[in-house]
Parts: sequence; C-alpha cells; structure tokens
Amino acid sequence: MTRILLTALLLVLAGPAFAAGDGHGGAASDPAKDAAMRAIAARDAPKEPTAQDFAAGAAAKDPSKTGYCATIADAAADARFAWQKEQLAALEKQVEERIRRLEEKRAEYEAVVQRRKEFLAKADESVVAVYAKMRADAAALQLTNMPEDNAAAILVKLNARTASAVLAEMEASRAASLARKMAEAGRRKDNERS
Repeated sequence: MTRILLTALLLVLAGPAFAAGDGHGGAASDPAKDAAMRAIAARDAPKEPTAQDFAAGAAAKDPSKTGYCATIADAAADARFAWQKEQLAALEKQVEERIRRLEEKRAEYEAVVQRRKEFLAKADESVVAVYAKMRADAAALQLTNMPEDNAAAILVKLNARTASAVLAEMEASRAASLARKMAEAGRRKDNERS
C-alpha cells in the first residue's frame, strides 16, 4: 500500500517536471524538489530487519511470546557476569605471576649488588695503598698467591698504570683470569649505574 502511494506521489510531483523539462523526459533542475524526493525514497526504502523488529513483530502477533526475551534476560546477564568474572580472575592470575617474576628478578639484582659490594669491600683502601707503593714485580708475586677475587678487587682500585705494570709481571694465564674478573666488576658497576 505504501509503495502505491509513493508511486502516485512521484507521478504527481514528477508530472510538471516532465512538462517543464528539457523535452526528453528529464526533470527540470529544482534542488528542493530533488532533495524532497530523495528523502521520501530513503524513508520508504525497505530496511534490513533487526532483532528488535522480530521481537516487536512477535509481540504484535502473539503477546505470550514477548515473555521469552524477558525470561532469558536475567539468565543471559548472569552468564555474561560469570564470564566477565572468569576473565578478570584469569587476568588477576597473570598479573600475580608477573609480579612474582618481577620480585624474583629484583631479588636476583639485589644479590648481584650485594656481591659487588662485598667484592669491593675486600680491597680495603689501606691494602690498596700498600700495593700501590710496591714495585710491580713484588706486587705481582703477592697477588699471584692471593685468591682471585681479592687480587682482582685490589687491581681494580689501583690506578691504571700501576695495575697494568703488575699484570705485566704476572704469568699470562693468571693475568688473563684477573683481567676477566676486573672486567666483570666493571660491567657490574655499569649495570648498577643504569
């Protein structure tokens, strides 16, 4: 019925346009009329049905069917709430796991810092001053017989010229292992700064 009325309206409105047109049946250029025609056509165009249309149609045809959506609405809301609760619980477990791993890393970092402090504490300033005043060959002989950590800690605190002279007097393998320890101490020191 609506389409018949729309067609009749179009003929009534388009009739004078054909008469005033360009002689080939084309409509005269009237923007207001064209806009009105497009608005009417858009309003009366068939629309895609939605779930609400079906519910409204079912309610109009059979009022007893409107209760279905109403009866499952609470169950659907409860199911959605339960699903969201499960998702939040899973996310909470992930966050707790990440916190646990971060705490492990923090403890590991603190242990490294503590080892570094102990390493540097082994080389007391007075001992370093004694080795700084010794001849390189005598210092090398004594540091060769000392535990590696202690010897490396002393060499780290010596100035570069003295430390290099002492390392030059040592056996190559012992000097290399002490240099490696000194490099590790330097890397740890750099890591503490960043």
